[in-house]
Amino acid sequence: MLFDYLVLTQILHRNPAAPVRGPEHVVKRGKTQVLTASQARELLDSIDISTIAGLRDRAIFGVMFFSFARVSAVTGMKVGDYYQSGKRWSFRLHEKGGKRHDVPAHHNAEEYFDAYLEAAGIGKETKSPLFRTLGRRRQLTEVAITRNDILRMIKRRSKTAGLPASTSCHTFRATGITAYLENGGTIENAQAIAAHESPRTTKLYDRTSDEITLDEVERIAI
Repeated sequence: MLFDYLVLTQILHRNPAAPVRGPEHVVKRGKTQVLTASQARELLDSIDISTIAGLRDRAIFGVMFFSFARVSAVTGMKVGDYYQSGKRWSFRLHEKGGKRHDVPAHHNAEEYFDAYLEAAGIGKETKSPLFRTLGRRRQLTEVAITRNDILRMIKRRSKTAGLPASTSCHTFRATGITAYLENGGTIENAQAIAAHESPRTTKLYDRTSDEITLDEVERIAI
C-alpha cells in the first residue's frame, strides 16, 4: 500500500512490491450481535401494543425474526405483500437485485401482522406502504418507514429492554437463523429462507457452536 501511494504521487515509477501476496483473510464467524431466544422474547414482550406504534414495531420485529428478512426488504413491503396462500399466510419479500422471495408466515408473525393491520385499517390498500412513519399525533402517515427509522427504533426498543447497545437490524436476521438451527433446522433450509446465494454466507450467522461447553473443556485430561 505504501508503494502504491508512492506510485500514485509520482515519487516512484513502479511498485516493487506488486507481486507480493499476503495470506488470504477468511471470515468464518460473523460479528453481528445475536440475541438468545429469551432475550428476543423479552424484547417482543417489552413492546406496548396498546399503541399503533407498538403494533407496527412488533410486526416489523416479527418478519425480521421469523422470516430472516433484510431491513431493505421490510421497508419495501406493500400491504399486498402479506397475502393468503391456501389456509396460511405468506410474506413476499423484494430482495437485492430485484429478486422476489416468498416465505410462509410463522404463526407468531401472522398474529403480529393481523393485529397491526386491523388497528391500522389499511388491509385493503394493497399497493400502499405496509410499514409507515408516524405523524405528530402518533398516527400512521402515508410515507413508508426507512431503514434509518427502523435502526433508531431498534436502538430505542433495545435500550428499554436492557439489551446490548450493539443490537442492530442484522441482529434479527442472525438471531432468527441461530434459533432455527438450534432447534434442528439445517443450513440448507436456512439458506433458502434467508435467500442467500451461498451456504457459506448463512454459516456466518450460525452461532450455535460459539460457546464451548464445560464437558468439552473437561476432556483435557492432564
